[in-house]
Parts: sequence; structure tokens; C-alpha cells
Amino acid sequence: MSNQPLPPHHPQVVELRRYTLHPGRRDALIDLFDREFVESQEAEGMSVMGQFRDLDDPDRFVWLRGFADMAARAHGLQGFYGGPVWAAHRDAANATMIDSDDVLLLRPAWDGAGLAHDPARRAEPGACAVPPGAVDVTVFSLKDAAGPALLDFCRARMVPVLRRGGALAQGWYVTEPGPNNFPRLPVREGESVLVGVAVFEDPAVHDVLQEDWQRDVAPALSQWLAQPPHSMKLMPTARSAIHA
Repeated sequence: MSNQPLPPHHPQVVELRRYTLHPGRRDALIDLFDREFVESQEAEGMSVMGQFRDLDDPDRFVWLRGFADMAARAHGLQGFYGGPVWAAHRDAANATMIDSDDVLLLRPAWDGAGLAHDPARRAEPGACAVPPGAVDVTVFSLKDAAGPALLDFCRARMVPVLRRGGALAQGWYVTEPGPNNFPRLPVREGESVLVGVAVFEDPAVHDVLQEDWQRDVAPALSQWLAQPPHSMKLMPTARSAIHA
């Protein structure tokens, strides 16, 4: 594995993966994931950017996986899912899941828009303490592919509102237009999205932000939306590299 490429710190392709789990099985999956599926995936050149509990749904596990590009995605996924670690633990992982196909394939919305991945911020194997802060991931389903007008609005209006609200870091993504080059793992196709990821020190800030968002962003943003935004309030797991 030493000849494999290093995981990218600024992934240009990102999967937003949202799993529905059997009731009461989330902690079992997280324990397994944090123990077995972090270093083993990064050894194949992929970034395990962050793993999270959904604070509003006890049976939901959300995580972000990054790649240098689409070719690296195909290579890394083949290496991991065709390798010994997944073979040894897939039955235990799959036993916790009802559905693992809610996956968005994304790319940074503009140069530098992605959330930097810093593995040095990840706790060592065996860590149990939950890192500080919370992460908000919001999916904006769009009528059409994100164009310059929407992205200009995002930079001029959406980013500043989150920054004023205390966001320590932000990442903005749009749908990756290329076809799924690892069909063994399905992704959501035939839709266009804008996705915002924001890291906050205070988990309660999400609710405080709503007034500013509804005043300064929501009315104008609605012209691009196919349906109301879907926002997820997330708590990092013990070994998430994304946290406050």
C-alpha cells in the first residue's frame, strides 16, 4: 500500500453519504467505522473527511469521502471494496444498514470552495471523546445545474450570513456532472444540487441563524430551488477530521 497516492487535503470530488440504519445500530456502525474504515480507505488514496451523527435522527449516519479526481475515485473504491478490510467487515457493517444509496457525488462549487481536509485533526485510533462543535450540511435541490448567477449569490449573500453567524469553516459543492464510475456503489442521479457544509463551535447556532437566513437569503434564493432545502445538524464522531 505504500505506493498508493496520499489522500488529498483539498478533494476535487466528494461523496456526501447518508445512511439509514436499523434502530439502535448507529453506535455499532460508528465504532466499526472509526476502528476499521478510516486508515484502510486512506491507504487507497481516498480522504475520510468527516463522520457524523444526525442530531435530529438517531438512525442516520452521515459522512464525507473525498478524492483527488474521478479517476482516483474509481481506483480508490476498487482497491478498498476489493480488498481484505472490507471483505473482513462488510457483513457486520451491512447488518447495521437499511439503506446506503442516498449518496450525492459533488465537486467544489468554485475554485477554493471545498472544505479543506486535515487528517492531523483526527483523533488517534481508539479515541472515544467526541470532538467539539457541530456541522451543518444543507442540500439545496435546484431546478437546473448551478450557474454563475447562483454561485455569485452564494458567495455574496450565503457565505457572509454563515460567517457572521459564527461559521469557523465553510465548504460549497455542486453536482459532479460526470457519470458514476464505480456503479457498484449507487449515487443519486438526474438531479442538480448546491450543498453547503459549515462548521460551528456552538451546536445551538443553527437555530439562531434562521432569522438572518430567512431575511437575507431565503427570498432571493427561492428562484433557483426545485424544493425546500434539506438541512442536517450533525455531531462529529470521535475520529472525524471535520470538527470545531
